Amino acid sequence: MQFTVSQKEKSEFEAGLRGFFQYRDLGIDAATAGDYGANVIKAVPGKHSTGEWHLHELNFQMVYILKGWVTFEYEGKGTFTFHEGDSVLQPPKLPHREIEHSEDLELLEITSPATFDTKAV
Repeated sequence: MQFTVSQKEKSEFEAGLRGFFQYRDLGIDAATAGDYGANVIKAVPGKHSTGEWHLHELNFQMVYILKGWVTFEYEGKGTFTFHEGDSVLQPPKLPHREIEHSEDLELLEITSPATFDTKAV
């Protein structure tokens, strides 16, 4: 594991897993040789989820809302709208889908491992 610093002013958002989001890699992937990942994710204005059910093959996934709101549905758990300051720990392989999000959504996502498979269900 290596020491790493990520400064907002020196970072950029890039395309990633979902076309309606942009991702800012916080450098955790490289610093932990892929054991963990952390990204700030923000909504792309005018683009939205199609609400497809999916799951992630990983060991850990936590989401913390920085700005705006997002509504997720979790199989067997219900539908939840998360606002600034809210968080959710999604157990491994829990089927879920995004229903909608605000245009100004920003969230922090922490995963283990950093790179993982996403499967439609």
